Amino acid sequence: MPVEITWWGHATCTVVDSDVRVLTDPLFARRLAHLRRRRGAVPPESARRVEVALVSHLHADHLHVPSLALLAPDTRVLVPRGAPRAVPGLRRLSHLRLVEVAPGDETRVGDLVVRAVPARHDGRRLPVGPHRAPALGYVVEGEARTYFAGDTGLFDTMAEDVGPVDVALLPVGGWGPYLGEGHLDAGRAAEALARLAPRSAVPVHYGTYWPIGMDAVRPHEFHAPGDEFVRLAAAYAPGVTVHRLGHGERVRPEVAR
Repeated sequence: MPVEITWWGHATCTVVDSDVRVLTDPLFARRLAHLRRRRGAVPPESARRVEVALVSHLHADHLHVPSLALLAPDTRVLVPRGAPRAVPGLRRLSHLRLVEVAPGDETRVGDLVVRAVPARHDGRRLPVGPHRAPALGYVVEGEARTYFAGDTGLFDTMAEDVGPVDVALLPVGGWGPYLGEGHLDAGRAAEALARLAPRSAVPVHYGTYWPIGMDAVRPHEFHAPGDEFVRLAAAYAPGVTVHRLGHGERVRPEVAR
């Protein structure tokens, strides 16, 4: 079966490879704190039925305990090492199989190997406080090598740490007009694409959630990062095919054989 990528919105994707279903940073909420889902439906119930879910870091829009609670019993969930200690709600999810991982760790799921890789991003649960764990990306290796970046900024050893990949799922925006250190905007994501040199890329982490009351404030900052990434990727990495998906859309990207 060809590798298939579905983007549900924000950083939530389903990757199907070697008949194994992988879900990234599950977020099934219509509203999260001051954020409201402005584009795309909440992922359907079928999206919860996977063999493994990958959690990149502790921020609530990536490690969302109520969404994880909806996963089917015995689903394996990879979380950054130290996450259950930092987020006590995880310890109540007794129906799931939590696996703590750090950069370099490999986890076999069926015919896949999931490798945790470094990310440059704030690993704290809250903007202040002691609860933290390392932010991660993941490489899913089966018929293809698919890189899910989670949230990250550029870093010098990115290509070396991630390794050769066929598909890159890269964050290109956020949920506000301004992105601080430790994030990729459309331009930095295009530069990351040039460093990684995959065959295909899918922009994620934009155009889904927006702060309540900011609908009329710089709305292009919310909608535009996907198209901007397509434009800049053509300049920075013209050999890479970029698939800009709508919410709930899927693609079967070309991979090396």
